[in-house]
Amino acid sequence: MKSFAVIGLGRFGTSLSTTLYEMGHEVLCIDENPDHIKAIEGSVTHAIQADASDPAVLSELGIRNFDTVVVSIGAELETAILITLLCKEQGCRCIVAKAATELHAKILSKIGADKVVLPEKAMGVRVAHSLAASNVLDFTELAPGYSMAEIDCPEAWQNKTLMQLNLRARFGITVIAIRHGRDMIASPCADDLVQAGDVLIVVGKNDRLTKLESKHLQD
Repeated sequence: MKSFAVIGLGRFGTSLSTTLYEMGHEVLCIDENPDHIKAIEGSVTHAIQADASDPAVLSELGIRNFDTVVVSIGAELETAILITLLCKEQGCRCIVAKAATELHAKILSKIGADKVVLPEKAMGVRVAHSLAASNVLDFTELAPGYSMAEIDCPEAWQNKTLMQLNLRARFGITVIAIRHGRDMIASPCADDLVQAGDVLIVVGKNDRLTKLESKHLQD
């Protein structure tokens, strides 16, 4: 079990907090709005109404003792910067900050955030890929230039082994798992057969995945 402190209970912060709690982790939520605190009580470990931009408050809450602190105040850049700096000064081990724009993300990274997320951008990318190719069920960026996609097995790939498909050589992608109904084949071997209804979880460079979606999945 890990411990998380989430500062800011907008839609992103609330969803993140409740999901982490449901996964069995310790979650402390901090927000100035009493309605936000009331709405999440009982769905996380602790929910406290407080001003996280006050260093005394962060110190009293023992913010430095949490495994990860999430600053989810993406729309208020000045407040997000201040809280990120305060968390850094108090010795927090890992600070994740939410950003509204690429510029905000660069600033937060420079002032000490260990990781910056742009949830709206990420969701937009995922939806765009799912709309552009009907076979693409999900799309997640793993690192700059590389992503993971879930692909509903095209008819042309059905009843063939991974060796016969030769996806790495043909398209530059690697199959890391095959979901067959409720079963999951992790690290599939060359002899594993791909069947109708299977979902292939693949990783590769973004340009290779985009080319695959736009051309080969439409054939």
